[in-house]
Amino acid sequence: MIIHQPLAIQPAFIHHLLVIANEAAIQAGAAIMEIYGSSNFGIDLKDDQSPVTLADKAAHSVILNILGGTGLPILSEEGSNILYAQRKTWEYFWMVDPLDGTKEFIKRNGEFTVNIALIGMNVPVAGIIYAPCNQVLYYGSKETGVHKTENNVQTELLPVANRMRLEELQQRERVTVVASKSHLNEATSTFINQLPNPTLTSMGSSFKLMMLAEGKADVYPRMAPTMEWDTAAGHAILRALNKGVYQTDLQTELFYNKESLLNPSFIAL
Repeated sequence: MIIHQPLAIQPAFIHHLLVIANEAAIQAGAAIMEIYGSSNFGIDLKDDQSPVTLADKAAHSVILNILGGTGLPILSEEGSNILYAQRKTWEYFWMVDPLDGTKEFIKRNGEFTVNIALIGMNVPVAGIIYAPCNQVLYYGSKETGVHKTENNVQTELLPVANRMRLEELQQRERVTVVASKSHLNEATSTFINQLPNPTLTSMGSSFKLMMLAEGKADVYPRMAPTMEWDTAAGHAILRALNKGVYQTDLQTELFYNKESLLNPSFIAL
């Protein structure tokens, strides 16, 4: 499998940045929940017809205010368009989805997250995913390890010894697949049907990637469009656990800060 590696940076510096990003995610989550409890979400449509709410904008503002102190560039879903000619020169930067799962937020089903990733040389180096409804925080990197905090209890998620291959999944008696019901298209179904006794579970936003991180699911196929900020934080956490998010050749991992920020179809395992 082709696995790109970023330039090495000191674990202490990664830890320092994670502390700041954790605080940004938690404060953004608080801003989201304030609007979640109100009667006015302020829903608008973007040019691509995807929804944006007051919560997306409030979380974006909070995160920019906190991460701005790190001196690193910030690329956010809700930010202004930054020309590729400018951002292609960035070695390290923050990639942010202030509210991943806006449709879930509008439905009030609680399945939305705040996603913050540190990208280094096109590779997701560190990731933070915060679920404000149940106050669960996932964060980590290869340098610091991966942790989950829930109800003020911190647990460590341990990396697997070897990266999983599709051939290994196909030899199991059964496989747990996490996928999006709203994007369960023919290509996704075709992939799932090649697995032995697949059990399908559905979850919103970055919860799907975190099910892989916790070992609650084996594979997540996504044969529908996503953006880089949808996957970057979860991808960083999976990389730290010796797992990956691959293009459909199952050889090349997704990489970031492309001229087009649209991800190709991918398979995470």
